[in-house]
Amino acid sequence: NSQYEIVYTLPLLSISMSKGTGIVTSVPSDAPDDYIALNELKSKPLFREKFGLTEEMVLPFEVVPIIDIPGYGSRSAELMCEKLKIKSYKDAEKLKTAKEEVYLKGFYEGILQIGPYKGKKVCDAKPLIRQEMIQEGNALPYYEPESVVMSRSGDECIVALTDQWYLPYGEENWANQVKSHINSSNFNAYSQAALDRFNFTLNWLKEWACTRLFGLGTQLPWDESWVIESLSDSTIYMAYYTVAHFIHGEGNLDGTANENLKPETFTDEVWDFI
Repeated sequence: NSQYEIVYTLPLLSISMSKGTGIVTSVPSDAPDDYIALNELKSKPLFREKFGLTEEMVLPFEVVPIIDIPGYGSRSAELMCEKLKIKSYKDAEKLKTAKEEVYLKGFYEGILQIGPYKGKKVCDAKPLIRQEMIQEGNALPYYEPESVVMSRSGDECIVALTDQWYLPYGEENWANQVKSHINSSNFNAYSQAALDRFNFTLNWLKEWACTRLFGLGTQLPWDESWVIESLSDSTIYMAYYTVAHFIHGEGNLDGTANENLKPETFTDEVWDFI
């Protein structure tokens, strides 16, 4: 269903060659980097020649609108590049700012304009398209660190598929309760940007790895071969803080507890209720 019968592979100088094949889909309607790259190739003949590109490989191709974002239209990348006066791929910081704004707005507010999911929000259509592609054998799940992760030994880390215990933050009932709360009148994020970030995180955070096999820490109660990962330990504290003032008393920072409350009274059923 492509608008163009033939498309060409074009250079994108901001692409990371350390991930996958280095070949990515170009979306100049909604990706500022892609829009600027296409524009530069169109407007600079010498730049084209440097890569051995002819006019017919570049000039006939126009932006194809696929997503409409309220306030940004169906050519959001072009709008942001004009707004921030971005002229070249060398404007890296401006491009980063444009990308973050467009991607965030596009994901939550953008409406698909083409395809079988036309009329749906991008955030609702994305998991459906993902599931469809996997079921049809056209894709497979792939995971990688968001940015370069270096170990203490100086080695670059990759994602490994191993046994692991997870906190299921993406569990539907649990996640929906949190979403309902932060989008209600009972929650004040103090800025739309902060609220957008909360919603963004709630949509991608599904399972949080919470254990490791070595090091200092608290053993996992139901599987003592694992230690609770320190960051998850800190996350679990947040749940404890909701009742800590009952156990220790208001403003008590010395760790002592109410002598009328015995450890054995805090059964699994009590914590499950909390």
